[in-house]
Amino acid sequence: MKIEKLINLVYPPTCGICGKLNNDFLCKKCEKILETEAIYGVDKTLDKYFNEHLYIFLYQGIIRRIILKYKFQEEAYLYKTFVNFLLKNENFFEKIKKYDTIVPVPISRKRFKERGYNQSELIAKEIACSSKLELETECLFKTKNIIEQSKLNKEERLKNIQGVYDLVNKRKLYKKKILLVDDIYTTGSTVNECARVLRKARPSKIGVFTLAKD
Repeated sequence: MKIEKLINLVYPPTCGICGKLNNDFLCKKCEKILETEAIYGVDKTLDKYFNEHLYIFLYQGIIRRIILKYKFQEEAYLYKTFVNFLLKNENFFEKIKKYDTIVPVPISRKRFKERGYNQSELIAKEIACSSKLELETECLFKTKNIIEQSKLNKEERLKNIQGVYDLVNKRKLYKKKILLVDDIYTTGSTVNECARVLRKARPSKIGVFTLAKD
């Protein structure tokens, strides 16, 4: 028996919105709710280290509540709900598939031990499994544990995030079209700092994907 089937026996798959049993982690009724919230944004950038920002939702209402559960209440399975919903919009997913390599925003070792998972990496892995994109988790690292960005204002976030990421194995990303994946985009300071560091590998393009934009 595959490990995933064994896990499903112990923890049956449920809809991430209403909690009812559902093999897709999203029931039809709740899928319609998410459809009313989805905006599928594509923002081009000129003053950032990345070229564009792709996102599904605005960070408000039910979306905010679900993402907070995913990130802080140990409900890691919710990445399945988000990505399964993403896959239903083929036109938007095609924009993601134009990239070569997915790089999740890393978290520190201390934060990983506290949370038990990197929420951005789970999303990135699931997207990679559903496309031909490579998943690269051995290049970008967070070397310091800092104050959570959500607790700071814009100016404090910019200072807080500087110099906390390191890049190795640059050759893996040389001339690649990189999609940097995170959960929420607020001021953009985190993904912009990650993109700045990734630029050292001389990729051909860097885009950002997040579930929501604040």
